[in-house]
Amino acid sequence: MPLKQDTPSVYSCAPMSERFTKLVGLMATLRAVNGCPWDRKQTHDSLKPYLLEETYEVLETIDQHDHSKLREELGDVLLQVIFHSQIAAEAGTFTIDDVLDTLADKLVRRHPHVFGNNDQTGTLTNGEQVLSQWEHIKRAEREAAGGALSALDGVPKTLPALLRAYQTQARAARVGFDWPHNAAGLEQIFGKVAEEVGELQEALAKTSTEAESAPNQSDRDAAIESELGDILFSLVNLARFVKVNPEEALRRSTNRFIDRFHLVEAQAAENGTPLTDMTLAEMNLLWEEAKQRLARPVETEPEQTRTSPQKDVPL
Repeated sequence: MPLKQDTPSVYSCAPMSERFTKLVGLMATLRAVNGCPWDRKQTHDSLKPYLLEETYEVLETIDQHDHSKLREELGDVLLQVIFHSQIAAEAGTFTIDDVLDTLADKLVRRHPHVFGNNDQTGTLTNGEQVLSQWEHIKRAEREAAGGALSALDGVPKTLPALLRAYQTQARAARVGFDWPHNAAGLEQIFGKVAEEVGELQEALAKTSTEAESAPNQSDRDAAIESELGDILFSLVNLARFVKVNPEEALRRSTNRFIDRFHLVEAQAAENGTPLTDMTLAEMNLLWEEAKQRLARPVETEPEQTRTSPQKDVPL
């Protein structure tokens, strides 16, 4: 599919091509016979933790608004892409050129409203329409390839649990399996959360009573785990309703806890009393002081950033 005439072409940027070619060549050298022993022994499987680590380092740098560091971390992610592509090229499965071509074709194919496709050019005016078309195109691609057609296909099992729950619910919602997005729906979700909390309380009370007869401990643990999981899943529904990414929300809450706890430790050290020698009430006083010291107005994020969870429409 040809690009529209007013669309800038990434392929015409010679300096970028030279830099990229140099980078690919450096990786090929590292993997060559006289290259780096560590790089030479890596495989797709052995590199998996590094790709995950580099991705999370990018997320942390974005949170810190450190643009210089972000440039470096994005380079580390790109390195992983080139590394995997070099390993594949040596095995004869695909090359970095194949990766680039596949991505470019996908971007054009899944954006007919931008790159031109007869009557579809410029017909979509909002994100909801784009998302609907994106899913329709993906479904058609899976059907043409003979793949499964479940609405839940495409959610990686390796995603963090909260994000996987979010994406699973979002895909189910696209076919209408969702709470009403109105005041009544919000009340229903709160009711569901309360229901799940009640079921966990019942499970805890039941296992505490039955413990006296020494039933199977693993069964009791499984019941509690199941009910707790249902609470978390219902909270993800609530997060989705109020347009908050639960993964981001929990990550930032954890960061706030760490920052406050560091201040508590610092204040305890300044007072000359280790935390292990303090009462809970004394630590709570330091905690409240830390909250006050770190309190600041919440920055207003752009609407698109606030309402768009991570990669709801994956490339």
